[in-house]
Amino acid sequence: MSLDDASGAPEVLVRVEGGAGLLSLNRPRAIHALTLDMVRAMTGALLDWRGDDRVQAVLIDHAVDAGGDPKLSRGFCSGGDISLLRHSALHDGGAAGRRFFFDEYRLNHLLFTYPKPVVAFMDGITMGGGVGISQPARLRVATQNTRLAMPESGIGLFPDVGGGWYLSRLAGRLGQYLALTGARLDGAECVWAGLASHYLPAAALPQAKARMIAGGAPDAVLDEMAAPAPEATIAAHADAIARLFASDRLEDILAALEADDSDFAQTTLATIRTKSPTTCKVSLRQLATSRTLPDFAANMAMEYRIGARVLMLPDFAEGVRAVIIDKDNAPQWSPALPETVTDRMIADIFAPLPALEEWSPL
Repeated sequence: MSLDDASGAPEVLVRVEGGAGLLSLNRPRAIHALTLDMVRAMTGALLDWRGDDRVQAVLIDHAVDAGGDPKLSRGFCSGGDISLLRHSALHDGGAAGRRFFFDEYRLNHLLFTYPKPVVAFMDGITMGGGVGISQPARLRVATQNTRLAMPESGIGLFPDVGGGWYLSRLAGRLGQYLALTGARLDGAECVWAGLASHYLPAAALPQAKARMIAGGAPDAVLDEMAAPAPEATIAAHADAIARLFASDRLEDILAALEADDSDFAQTTLATIRTKSPTTCKVSLRQLATSRTLPDFAANMAMEYRIGARVLMLPDFAEGVRAVIIDKDNAPQWSPALPETVTDRMIADIFAPLPALEEWSPL
């Protein structure tokens, strides 16, 4: 099990209690962002529990800071190890980054195909890698604290960890909207969109977990304890999203937004114009392609090909610099304009890798 460099505490708390295996993310100062060691610790536990008759269900949550500092308890999970990925892109030709993606995607696939019920408690920030370990779960619990997003277009990445599969299958082009804008959904909006299966007040989560640990069937426990979700604010824009994001061409979407003088369209247009044009075009092709694939493993193989290449494009290192390191929020994208990102450039990102470098599930 991995150790947190700052505190010496385990980065993932792995234990069996009653009839449940529990995986609690425990990097509060990084909002529980996943490191490679965390990915491997979770994978190892899931493989061990797959044949363990004691474990009837798996619960994934985040550990609450023992000191009670609310700033350190904002999880669920803010993503993956962006610092490692950027350092790899700049210093080792992407080798460490590809290794991280390879193992992380295996964890995503293992969760997607897991033979026992998996429950993800998305109580707090759920972004990037956090989406990747929650959406494969059969039961996904949102609360009033949930803030779910795939914000990768703002740092020159793309909505990976299965994002192509999940986003492409949302109704009304909502997935394309989320991929391009990085918009955040609250808990009620996650339920409305189908990204959460149940809505519970955060204060009810300890009781729900205790009942599952005591042997209660997770679906029955959540069905009984679930509360009505508040009205989903984004629902008011559903028709506009379906119309404005109808095309799989970025230029068409931008033109549709430009032609619509509503506040929503103009705000959305301004947001997309701050994103990496390459990432946006990759995301649209990723979602369109995912709908044609036979299974989740094929989706993850596609995303690994994309990730292995996008990691080394200039937009990723520049996006992380602008948003996370220098925080000037003024990335200089290359290419800077959508029309200069050619179909051939995008096709090359999706091309097969050499046979020995392709991704495979466990």
